[in-house]
Amino acid sequence: MAEFTVDSFNLPQVYQEFLDLWQSQLQRQICLEAYQQGRRSFIPGLLPEQAVALSGPETLAILRRRWGERIEAALDPAHTDPDNLPAHLPPAIQSPVAGQPDGRWLKQANMVGINVRTVGSFWHIVKYALTLPQTQDSIHILPIWEAGVVGSMYGISSWELNPEFYSPELADLRPKLDTIDKQLRAVINILHVMGKTVGMDVIPHTDRFSQIVLAFPAYFEWLQRQDTVIVDHSANLHQAVEQKIFEFLRDNGPAVVDEAVPATAAELFVDGVSEAARLRLLFGQPEDHTGREARRVMLVRHLYRYGYEPVPGTMAPPYRGLKVDTRNEARIVDAVGQVWRDYLITQPEPMSRVFGPLGRYKLYERLDDNRQWAIDFNQPRQAVWQYVCDKYAQVQRRYGFDFMRGDMAHVQMRPAGVPDTIDGYYDILGAVKNYIRRQQGVAYFGYFAETFLAPRNVMTYGEEMDHLEASDADTTLGDLQSTVVGSKEFLQRFNAYLDLLETRSCAPCFTLMTADKDDPRFDEFYHQGNELRLFIGLFLTNMASYMGLGFETRDVHYQPAPNEHYSKLYVFQESEGPKATHGPYVWGQNGHLYSQVTRLRLYADQIWANIAGRPVRWLLRPDALGESKLLAWTHSDNHPDYLFVANCNVDEGIASFGIPFISGVDPLEPWQCQFSTAGYVSENDQILISNGKHYKVNGLAAGEGRVYVRPH
Repeated sequence: MAEFTVDSFNLPQVYQEFLDLWQSQLQRQICLEAYQQGRRSFIPGLLPEQAVALSGPETLAILRRRWGERIEAALDPAHTDPDNLPAHLPPAIQSPVAGQPDGRWLKQANMVGINVRTVGSFWHIVKYALTLPQTQDSIHILPIWEAGVVGSMYGISSWELNPEFYSPELADLRPKLDTIDKQLRAVINILHVMGKTVGMDVIPHTDRFSQIVLAFPAYFEWLQRQDTVIVDHSANLHQAVEQKIFEFLRDNGPAVVDEAVPATAAELFVDGVSEAARLRLLFGQPEDHTGREARRVMLVRHLYRYGYEPVPGTMAPPYRGLKVDTRNEARIVDAVGQVWRDYLITQPEPMSRVFGPLGRYKLYERLDDNRQWAIDFNQPRQAVWQYVCDKYAQVQRRYGFDFMRGDMAHVQMRPAGVPDTIDGYYDILGAVKNYIRRQQGVAYFGYFAETFLAPRNVMTYGEEMDHLEASDADTTLGDLQSTVVGSKEFLQRFNAYLDLLETRSCAPCFTLMTADKDDPRFDEFYHQGNELRLFIGLFLTNMASYMGLGFETRDVHYQPAPNEHYSKLYVFQESEGPKATHGPYVWGQNGHLYSQVTRLRLYADQIWANIAGRPVRWLLRPDALGESKLLAWTHSDNHPDYLFVANCNVDEGIASFGIPFISGVDPLEPWQCQFSTAGYVSENDQILISNGKHYKVNGLAAGEGRVYVRPH
């Protein structure tokens, strides 16, 4: 029986050797049994691309052998219909964090972000998860809804799930799972059985011309444009838009035959007409995706003739004040000849951006009829807040999500920063989190914020961390992924994040790579040191980590690869231009990196029960000046028995240095080297002993991470 420890498993070293291993029936069975018998928490030697290619019957067989009847409970029709769920699910398929009192567990989660387009369907997330160890215990699923312009996943077109993510294979395996809603619920049930928490995106905007915008004009901000001139952006312009939408409905009839058309615009948009009824009138039945899209295009064309557009979303101070971009390259002609224009901030600062495809919810009233684009933060538009909270609470309830990633959480538009009094209408993302926790009774629901911890007044007004605390975020992404391992910027940023981790209520994350950074513009960040990123991310047990799918086999790109090699470019669906993709996502073939990643995962599997969640004591902290590239840490509880050492210099080894003594540990007691990312450790560094002043290390290879343990 193969033990699959770091030393006993003859790991492949290159891509072809991984392919060969899985082609061998004997080796394949050995790897499968290690997982199915519970000796390893993932299938060793299985490439992600091979995992998603597993057949449906084989996948179910693997899961059943590992998890038994819990898989049947996860797939039971009584537990997979979001419209008819029981009040309480069986304990076997409940969230792994269901007993937690709040979302603080997220501060130590090791998250993996998955763009479903890269794996093909919700069902394929389960297959990919077979390659993830227990140490990577949390999955963030990128946006799940129908996408808008250029197929952008972050430009939600409707609240219907994206039909791209439906799996005919799963429906064939389990005929009762015949809708995408049931499939997503079943997938999350299975991931819970596998010990994974699952997160969704909460997005404070939609596609500018989404079905949501067109069904609720009053919940968004509007402008009227004539060519290059904004002729109106008054506070209540939505009322004129409502009238035009009513006229469209009156002239074209309801999208569903025999539906009664209200007599006036006021009747169409009053609270008495349900959202479902309004959507049927304007666009058609939920299951008719093609018909709904055709009606939406017709309605947009109608509004276009009158110059009505939702105000596009913006980023970074000053946020407000728009003008039309008159440059010829900012003029866009669509497939039916409509001419659109990009917009600019009238008085931009360095990070100011306008996102033409997106429209933000109008959360507050405007001052002076919006003449100066000024927001009245003392007048929250409560119906809009309630709508957004209700919709995301419904998503959580239907599918069983455990946490939220707050998209563009860095947006804080108050020029004076966080106010003196923080109420329930301070931040919409925080409001969604607290609504789900308090109103829906999901106490453990966590909030992972997308912010980059930029300097004061760069991405947000005031301090980002002040804003995150005010919005009750549990943890935040940070921006270590935008630095080269071992660079001065990496070390200084890492040091600053540790300060925040120790002093603030929102915890920064040690981020390896995100889908946003898996982009040809950022290849230089990932030329070296990727195994060290994972070493730190896994073994820094008091800090969350985040890894985007594809990191584990990412090729080294010294020149940009074809677009199909970058998961970022599958956030969109473009057939022309610099972001165009043709065909499915192409996994990297970096077998050497995957070998290193697998060794790390195998070792972490061996020791995880001993180190998970333990507090950390730094011995050699990241250098605030960014000069020293050595790191060393242990645990700060009463029994520090693991010592982690890392060389962040990915170009050169470091010879002869000392590690401070550990309080409460006999300095004469030796430490035994148990693991190294470099594989080989010289004989004179196998045992770490005191020289009377510190523990002496004779050398550490470039980019090496090493673990010492106390022999007992």
